Amino acid sequence: MHCFNTFVNKKEGFSMEKNRNLIIKNGNVIDPDVSEPYVEKKDIAIQNGKFVSIDEIDPSAAKIIHAGGHYVSPGFIDLHVHVFNQHAKVSIDADRVGISQGVTTIVDAGSSGYDVFDSFRKNVIETHKTEVLAFLNVSRKGLTESLSELADPSDLMTVEEAKEIFSKEKSLVGLKARMSRSVVKGQDVKPLLHARQLADQLNVPIMVHIGNPPPYLPDIFPLLRKGDIVTHAFHGKEHGILKKDHTLIPEAVDALNRGVLFDIGHGSDSFNFNTMKYFKEKYSYSFTSSTDIYDKNIQKPVGSLMTTMSKLLELGFSLPFVIESVTSRSRKALHLTEQGSFQNGTRADVTIFDVHERPTLLIDSNGNKKICHKMIDPIMTIREGEVVQKNEKG
Repeated sequence: MHCFNTFVNKKEGFSMEKNRNLIIKNGNVIDPDVSEPYVEKKDIAIQNGKFVSIDEIDPSAAKIIHAGGHYVSPGFIDLHVHVFNQHAKVSIDADRVGISQGVTTIVDAGSSGYDVFDSFRKNVIETHKTEVLAFLNVSRKGLTESLSELADPSDLMTVEEAKEIFSKEKSLVGLKARMSRSVVKGQDVKPLLHARQLADQLNVPIMVHIGNPPPYLPDIFPLLRKGDIVTHAFHGKEHGILKKDHTLIPEAVDALNRGVLFDIGHGSDSFNFNTMKYFKEKYSYSFTSSTDIYDKNIQKPVGSLMTTMSKLLELGFSLPFVIESVTSRSRKALHLTEQGSFQNGTRADVTIFDVHERPTLLIDSNGNKKICHKMIDPIMTIREGEVVQKNEKG
């Protein structure tokens, strides 16, 4: 059979197949919403851009996608990317790291702030096939002028501005506050205290970047509430989530137990094989998987969301667990209703992929090397019931 890698860029000769009635046949389906996700060979039906029961669709009036031998999942969600291309200090094209890599929804993590979000919406959200959502930076300029965006208190968004923009911009899913020394300079946790005030007024989560202190995690974690997200949770820097005996610091345990969420946020400097290994050995807390991908780290060490997922497979996480980390767990973290699910009536975003036995040398953010024996590769992406494909054998 022919397998189709996905992309949307008509300038480069790619095309989009439009057929609102589809049947994906004989795929190895992973449904992340069943109580214990597993792989099941079955058919998936799509009608008018929505998932429906297989008996609701006429096969003679539908396009048949033969997925035998391939895995089929709800569309992948990458909840930490930087795609304010040609505007932010770190960025990349949204479709390059979205649908071309089998990811149907991406979430820009603070590239834009209040002052520049109109440009972000017009130039990114409205011009790409990949769905683009956003965490709004608590700095008005986001990352468009500096990577020390929280060093000046006068640059912080006001409560009134936050209420105004969140009331009209439906693609916003929360706030972003980067809590590391180079970002806050001498402000320590003061910008996070301000973000806490905004988030409580808006009833939205805060995604908190952690890195080199100050501020220190024992000062950051107590300020976080149920539903807030700690990205870069598994970095290998000093003063991270693990003590010298490889157990979690008490503040991390307390945060996780009250519903604070941990996210990978791989990035250039924020994912360490050993940190993740020790966490897995001692704890059963779930987490979300994301890339923090942009132009300077796409080649290495990040590669793609599927490359990050392949690293987790090598560390011993099961495939269904890893799929949950980019579908149902991300959907719940972002309070979404249409994405990351096969629920009938929800939007038909689908990722079709393979897991190849292909030993590949990969590195983490600290240069540690590991042979990953199984690699996850994109085959086809479906967005709102439409297939976008490049015709070549997979």
